[in-house]
Amino acid sequence: MGVHRLVDPTASELPYFLCSGNCSCCGENVVGEGSGCTAMEQVFHVSCFVCITCSVQLTGKTFYALEKKPYCEPCYISTLEICTVCSEPIMERILRATEKAYHPHCFTCVVCHRSLDGIPFTVDAGNHIHCIEDFHKKFAPRCSVCKEAIMPTPGQEETVRIVSLDRDFHVQCYRCEDCNCLLSEGDKQGCYPLDGHVLCKTCNSARIQALSAKATTDL
Repeated sequence: MGVHRLVDPTASELPYFLCSGNCSCCGENVVGEGSGCTAMEQVFHVSCFVCITCSVQLTGKTFYALEKKPYCEPCYISTLEICTVCSEPIMERILRATEKAYHPHCFTCVVCHRSLDGIPFTVDAGNHIHCIEDFHKKFAPRCSVCKEAIMPTPGQEETVRIVSLDRDFHVQCYRCEDCNCLLSEGDKQGCYPLDGHVLCKTCNSARIQALSAKATTDL
């Protein structure tokens, strides 16, 4: 539909004696004081300057120009798209997202209600709009150690998640349960699980030896 331009209503109230030429509607000559008006850089008979839809007289009234055709306000509003959120006509700029139309100020995160006009966003399975931060907070996997969401740090778009024993870990939380050494890097890199416990190789061996010694003692 293009950009809608509100035409200054005074454009149809210029002194009639200034109007001359052929009527842009009927093509007949505009003659005589009070018989014509100017609008949209065109000349009209007063009786010809009417809403393109309902034919109401527009001289002296607020009107809207759409593709150089005059509309009264009610008819113009009926041509507008409706905001998905507030159900009101979108009079100015349209924001389109998820194949729907929004007022820019109505396009907000469902969690924090911050306007997302010009801001990256995402949607969940129910097509609900989220800012990136709240989406991660709500849906990101949680670390089995610190219980916090595993999500990118501010200013980053990606993060690393470690999955072990069907559990999720931050890189810095992925540590041996016995000696607390980091298992994602360094000399003790790698996990050697035992009975559901996350262990480094050294602590795994120590536990196995302890279990073996206990088993021998119990005999």
